[in-house]
Amino acid sequence: MDAHVKNALHNALQYFATVEEQDFSGIETELTTTFDADLPFMDKVSKLDETFDNHPRFEELREYVFDLLMINFFAEDVQKLEEDYLDSEEWEAIEEDTLDRGSELLNVLLYLKECEDADVEPSLDDYLKEFLLVEEDEFQDEHRIYEEVIKNQILVESSFGEIAKVGAKIDIEEEIKDIFYPLMSFFAEPRPDQAAIEEFLEQSDRKSLDLAIYQLIIQFNN
Repeated sequence: MDAHVKNALHNALQYFATVEEQDFSGIETELTTTFDADLPFMDKVSKLDETFDNHPRFEELREYVFDLLMINFFAEDVQKLEEDYLDSEEWEAIEEDTLDRGSELLNVLLYLKECEDADVEPSLDDYLKEFLLVEEDEFQDEHRIYEEVIKNQILVESSFGEIAKVGAKIDIEEEIKDIFYPLMSFFAEPRPDQAAIEEFLEQSDRKSLDLAIYQLIIQFNN
């Protein structure tokens, strides 16, 4: 299991469980076993879903943990496969089968991994323009998805309260809504101290999930 993924998974579960006053040791053990298993990717997906089915209190984290499973596959599992596996018909079929899985968090994690590889400090401007290429005509889907982020880039210079206020006004149908607050908060404060974490939590209207996603991003980046 990739070290960044392991750290992100642990902290997401821990912070979610702390706010919800739940024990997370069981679900963490099961998920870690799945991530570490020498199994085809779709078998791991099935086991991940089985784990969340067995731990319904953690359901809100299912698709974000799927994103981590995908990242772990790219970082660890694919190294054991043929060099051109990601160009194979098998992987193409997997991509087709998982089109409705995961979240925009996957792109964030891919970007952070790219930053680490290039020894570049992550920034919202770089993420939007250089990674997502939102200014390019052929990437207008990304521009549409991230429209609220693009319009509100100045928020990275603002407070958690201001970010939360804008996030609350985003239409529930917008794909970016669920991660807007933790995403913008990460680019505003990528290394929060305890006081900042408490302030982040105070401003959230979905405390356990927002904090879990925020910590997932922070710890993956560490």
